[in-house]
Amino acid sequence: KKLCSLLLCLILALSLAACGIIAAPEPEVPEEPEYTGPTVSVGGQTVPVDETLAQSEFAPEDFAVDEITGRVSCLSRSALTGIDVSSHQGEIDWAAVAADGVDFAILRVGNRGYTQGGLNADGRFEANLAGARENGLKVGAYFFSQAVSVEEALEEAEFVLSILDGRGLELPVVFDWEQIVEEEARTDGADSATVTACAIAFCRRLEEAGYQSAFYCNGMLGYLQYDLAQLQHLDAWYAEYSAWPSFAYAFALWQYSKTGSVDGIAGNVDLNLWFPADTEN
Repeated sequence: KKLCSLLLCLILALSLAACGIIAAPEPEVPEEPEYTGPTVSVGGQTVPVDETLAQSEFAPEDFAVDEITGRVSCLSRSALTGIDVSSHQGEIDWAAVAADGVDFAILRVGNRGYTQGGLNADGRFEANLAGARENGLKVGAYFFSQAVSVEEALEEAEFVLSILDGRGLELPVVFDWEQIVEEEARTDGADSATVTACAIAFCRRLEEAGYQSAFYCNGMLGYLQYDLAQLQHLDAWYAEYSAWPSFAYAFALWQYSKTGSVDGIAGNVDLNLWFPADTEN
């Protein structure tokens, strides 16, 4: 009798479960394996490195710092020395710049204001372009963006194209979106999807017009803001003020100082290395 009762109870339980009256036990979900790959620390966070993306092959021993000038040279591959400038540098003696070993210049075309959002042309762009050209420097350009939508990024691209007016450049036109950290800005709280979409839209429009394009980032933007998987088709201009660039991912330009000294420029200037694509690590 006891066996019959147990069988009846089991049959009843199975019947009720099949009818949905008694929930069947949910299948166990296997735990995801613990991540054991490379990581970086940035902004107080530990971030996994996506090894499916193009990786940087640089190491500290690939670079040397001149203790007198503060300039960095690359020992493992060909690299050109350059500066990036805007109206903040004032009038520049480009002949002196060229004579001081500078190979290229990235010139600010303009910017979007971070409070009202207006577009502004750089007051020294035309003079800087003419001076750099006349003295044999290779030239690129950048726009300081504060776009908060794809529509604004495209507006910035059209603004840049109207100023360039079809003039050729040897280096890319760079989308330079930055976070404003010391003051309130209209871009505060911009999410990764928006900023990434803005970079893609700006760069695609420049490429449609026949220019090379790139995006600017530091570690915070590169690891925490941009979705780099969507930007793999673009060159990166990476900023880190140190003796070597520790960024995990591949990049074409490295801004290594904001306190550089170059003949022909009063005050500090940003210093860069450019690693042309036709050279190998």
